[in-house]
Amino acid sequence: MPEPRTSLQTTNLAELLERILDKGVVIVGDIKINLLDVELLTIKIRLLVASVDKAKSIGINWWEEDSFVRAPRQASLDTEGSSSSDGIRAE
Repeated sequence: MPEPRTSLQTTNLAELLERILDKGVVIVGDIKINLLDVELLTIKIRLLVASVDKAKSIGINWWEEDSFVRAPRQASLDTEGSSSSDGIRAE
């Protein structure tokens, strides 16, 4: 009697990560701690895992305005170099 064949697809980690970043994944959760019907703590978790291109396509671009994640502006570098054009040089 022949063995039944099953079509089992294997996915490596790189393919899985590519799918997740391409489509995006949303994870939502709420944690509430109550003591005798008194709410002591509530934590609401909203997590979106997606590529930068996917996030931009759905209108999320907070990192462009966040000074913590972006590099310093070129203007601040230009002002440091302007002191040498005034005739002042540090040696």
